Amino acid sequence: MMHVHSSADVRSVVCLGAHPDDIEIGCAGTLLELAADLSEVHFVIATADEVRSVEARESANRLLGAHCAVHVATGSFQDGFLPYDAERVKSFMRARVDGLSPDIVFAPSRDDLHQDHRFIGEVALQLFRDHLILEYEVPKYDGDMGRPNFYVPLSEGSLEGKVDHLLSTFASQQGRSWYRSEVFRSLAVLRGVESRALSGFAEAFYARKVVFG
Repeated sequence: MMHVHSSADVRSVVCLGAHPDDIEIGCAGTLLELAADLSEVHFVIATADEVRSVEARESANRLLGAHCAVHVATGSFQDGFLPYDAERVKSFMRARVDGLSPDIVFAPSRDDLHQDHRFIGEVALQLFRDHLILEYEVPKYDGDMGRPNFYVPLSEGSLEGKVDHLLSTFASQQGRSWYRSEVFRSLAVLRGVESRALSGFAEAFYARKVVFG
């Protein structure tokens, strides 16, 4: 059974990503909104070379290390080929989350057009059948932004914290045409409009199955 929580009930979170920065792009604002009540967070990322692995660890600890225990696991699978190494990737992910029972699991959308994102979204459902999974969105060239059904309003501080974090932490991504503050802020404004967030900003997710109570 999967439950809807108030933010005060969220103590443990698992974040799954195909690549370093996927998680932060998709849900860093929400994580900052939850940070004060978190006791632990687990980041599990499938593809990361040595440089990107360092970025992933530094990012998670900078984002949440002052608030809770942070655990980061990175794999070295080939970027762009996760579905073709499915057995090993799934085994890696399972080993890193075995025994965990988080209040929320954040993962990529199963409708994401990037094959790595989509695959990790599918694995998330297989590994966490009795947990609330919120599938985050990652803006990119594919034009696959859809119609999410779960929104988390963000304070201006959380949005600015997210954007500043993304731009200051992932040096390897600087210079990419889509990796800009305008992209991240604009999406938050759009989702804020859709959710009628009082702050004007929100992150959006896909909740495939939610049980209230």
